[in-house]
Amino acid sequence: MGFRQGAILASCSFFLGVLFICYCVDHRILHQELTEEIVEDGFQFYATFFNAPPAIKALLHGFIGFGILGLVAKLQKWDESAIFFDGSSLVAYIFGISVYLAVTIPNLRTVVTPADVDTRGDRIEAMQILAAGNTIMMVILGAILVLQGGQEYARRAEVRELAKIEEEGQKAKGKASAGKDKEE
Repeated sequence: MGFRQGAILASCSFFLGVLFICYCVDHRILHQELTEEIVEDGFQFYATFFNAPPAIKALLHGFIGFGILGLVAKLQKWDESAIFFDGSSLVAYIFGISVYLAVTIPNLRTVVTPADVDTRGDRIEAMQILAAGNTIMMVILGAILVLQGGQEYARRAEVRELAKIEEEGQKAKGKASAGKDKEE
């Protein structure tokens, strides 16, 4: 594994960790009867998340760029493996970023800093959409990790097959030269 694949794995794993922390609140919002306690926990959690220091936000956005950089760098080696595994990973990663930009940020703003026209019901609905978006991003990041693992498995299987073919070629070459020695 090189730097490029490490960049992808680190980025995806970091965001999965962040999203698993969010899932402690999200699963209650999505899969349980909404009570006042669950709603207030969600509001408080996402307010803390939204009001994080700028350094935390810079770290999150830096890791987004780090993942894209790793995927684009892996595409420089233009072979079937890169096209299938890295191309699919890049498409999934961009889809995950799109979910973040189109779902997470606007709904996080609605939950934490609602406009004058937003009711409590609007904030609760935005929190439910935010939780669903986080779950979608978890699935996407998991798929990227599976694709990267599949690529490494395929690469190792290819190396084993090539070594096996080369070994058989050496044996056949050895038998052919032994047969020539007997004829002389």
